Amino acid sequence: MINRSLVSISDFSKEEILKILDVAADFEANPNQKLLDGKVIASLFFEPSTRTRLSFETAIQRLGGRIIGFSDSSSSSASKGETLKDTIRMVSNYSDLIVMRHPLEGAARYASEESKVPLINAGDGANQHPTQTLLDLYSIYKTQGTLDNLNIFMVGDLKYGRTVHSLLIAMSHFNPTFNFISPESLKMPNEYKLFLDSKGIKYYEHLEFTDIVEAADILYMTRVQRERFSDHLEYEKVKNVHVLRNDMLANTKNNLRILHPLPRVNEIHTDVDDNPKAYYFQQAANGVFARMAIIATILGVKK
Repeated sequence: MINRSLVSISDFSKEEILKILDVAADFEANPNQKLLDGKVIASLFFEPSTRTRLSFETAIQRLGGRIIGFSDSSSSSASKGETLKDTIRMVSNYSDLIVMRHPLEGAARYASEESKVPLINAGDGANQHPTQTLLDLYSIYKTQGTLDNLNIFMVGDLKYGRTVHSLLIAMSHFNPTFNFISPESLKMPNEYKLFLDSKGIKYYEHLEFTDIVEAADILYMTRVQRERFSDHLEYEKVKNVHVLRNDMLANTKNNLRILHPLPRVNEIHTDVDDNPKAYYFQQAANGVFARMAIIATILGVKK
């Protein structure tokens, strides 16, 4: 993993994923470890972000590194027409590692091939979000005590949701059963279902989840992403199709935990927040430890 880019969760083997989770647990137990003294990390966010950007910056600060970059492409030379290739080549001269979010699918892979230093994909369009996946896996392991043989419900925008795409690939190492719940227009893309077929992993598709949620170990909610729709009327049709309310959790398993990559809009009612099965705010906090582990492992500063 040392000096390798992380563009897709497929870039890490099962063993490497488990190593990251172990290192994340070490950082959670002792979060202030100044391992990046003298290191400069570039944070390039061509697309808006709150949790991902701030958790990366917190991770870098806790590790004692320095941060350069931008949180809005309008404040970079991209607004003047500079190509992504030129931006990456320039920034990789200034830094030891690049963290990048970009709205175009495939941009992270392209950038990693142009960079002189390792690059971490912080989300590229509707494609993948591997660091979110690693914090999701860490959250699942912490709450379930295992990653094996779990029944995982994915609800909402499964077509454009990069977090569910990455999580599906990562969980394929651990023999899950998936239940996909979405409007017809936002179903899990066929390429991911074919991937599961090739692995012999069971999955089921539903339009509603009210009557089946009792079987879930993990309920992974996602928002319908307005920014992915060119037709506003189509967005209005589907934005509130699946809303989780507290009374729907009455007969669910004791070990059930509700995850969400955030931000939420309407898909989880606020009356769920005080339920002990709600874990999405703790999940976001876990992002700091997971991203500390990813950075420290790639730069080879944590054994």
